[in-house]
Amino acid sequence: MSVPLSASSSVTLSALTYEHPDGTRVFDGLDATFTVGRTGLVGRNGSGKSTLLQLISGQLTPARGSVTTSGHVAYLPQDITLDPAVSVATVLGIDAVRTALRRIESGDGTGDDFGTVGDRWDVEERALATMHRLGLDRILHDENDFDRTVGTLSGGETVLLGLTARLLAEPGVLLLDEPTNNLDTAARERLQDALDRFPGTVIIAGHDRDLLDRMDTIAEMRDGSLRMFGGGFSDYEQIIEAEQEAAQAAVRDARSDVRRQARELAAAHVALDRRARYGKKMFENKREPKIIMNMRKRQAQESAGKYRREHEGNLESARAQLDRAQDAVRNDREIRVDLPDTSVHPGRRVADGPLEIVGPERIAVRGPNGSGKTTLLGRIVDAGPLVPYALLPQRLDIFDDTASVVANAELRAPHLPPQEVRARLARFLFRGTDADVPVGVLSGGERLRAALAILLAADPAPQLLILDEPTNNLDLPSLAHLTQALQAFEGALVVVSHDERFLDEIGVTRSVVPGDAGAPEECARLDG
Repeated sequence: MSVPLSASSSVTLSALTYEHPDGTRVFDGLDATFTVGRTGLVGRNGSGKSTLLQLISGQLTPARGSVTTSGHVAYLPQDITLDPAVSVATVLGIDAVRTALRRIESGDGTGDDFGTVGDRWDVEERALATMHRLGLDRILHDENDFDRTVGTLSGGETVLLGLTARLLAEPGVLLLDEPTNNLDTAARERLQDALDRFPGTVIIAGHDRDLLDRMDTIAEMRDGSLRMFGGGFSDYEQIIEAEQEAAQAAVRDARSDVRRQARELAAAHVALDRRARYGKKMFENKREPKIIMNMRKRQAQESAGKYRREHEGNLESARAQLDRAQDAVRNDREIRVDLPDTSVHPGRRVADGPLEIVGPERIAVRGPNGSGKTTLLGRIVDAGPLVPYALLPQRLDIFDDTASVVANAELRAPHLPPQEVRARLARFLFRGTDADVPVGVLSGGERLRAALAILLAADPAPQLLILDEPTNNLDLPSLAHLTQALQAFEGALVVVSHDERFLDEIGVTRSVVPGDAGAPEECARLDG
């Protein structure tokens, strides 16, 4: 790759503050430095990752503070919107250079043409070489194919074309927002190889754990702050896990101390009451002169007040320590799936037709983009599975967005009592008023959680789940929720996904690829 060495490229954030137009503050006073190497930017959806990349790229202006960059910045957004009628050359930014080259080659070149070309005489060769490394040689065989229009490309090819354009600009700083969305396994590997070759500063916002594991640093956006961790995603997970174990232990210790201080305060009240009764009896018996008795009474009251305040202060300090300890515990709650009606007996035939499924199999449908994976899922549904089933489409368009989560669930389970519907939704963290929120206002991760909750709350409960790219656009906590749900599900699964770690964690037992004749071909069977 012809990207020049960018050993001095960097990004520095100084007291960076950003607010949405409605006044909502995203983060306040961020200070950080990104140097040469690969940094993975992680955090929940809505935590400010994309906003930070847009601030670094100059697309947004901070409310306060500054962003200082060394080296040209190239930014690849999460959603690339391109005019389908424009040419590949236009997207790559080489259209004008190619036109000037053609005039020079034909002998009609002007001084302006030579100025346009500059030292980029090999721009077409470099573009072809970069596209070849990214696997785009199948759409561009030679320089004549640069006139091909963007509308003829797939979503994944468009992402790789956008990355090619950024790399050809020879940036010192490369910003990528969820670059592996819409990429198949082979394309993800080529993207990772391209990033390994890039010599400058790379900041990648994403949830692709395999990609994040190849980072040099993980930067976590959480609660409006930015924290750096050395190493890849697995190293980050180990640090967070150790911190959370310590935080949970601190909560247990603090809660125990609160109980102890409460007992001591109660005992102090008993002792003070006993002492007060004794003092009153002594005063009434007048065994000493009145002046002495009054002095003793004042001293006793002062001593009792001090004793009481000391124990009350100890209890308040213990409660404050418990609050601080609880603040350090991350509220990434777990979901539960314990619906016995979803279980499938090992010998039960679940589906015939294009894909035979027997018992609680977990089948991964693999293959490059455009190979017919989604079509195969449709054919399974059209053939009519032999057990109750549910399809989770890639676009999650199974809701009435204007209706609440509970209303959507009740539509799929009209015979279940309302309290049972709410109980099933609660297993997916939709409790109380959370179940009354309109689906249309939910985030991407919440929509997926709602979709699973609604599908599994159906009556009858599905014994076959068919999922099409369920991990796309999920933040890491939402991905963990999905994984927990599918690990606990006792029925059969058919899943399209390019996330190898996810497939491994949900316990895939065999894999198939769509065949040329439409029938799936088995590519692997695993014990389990």
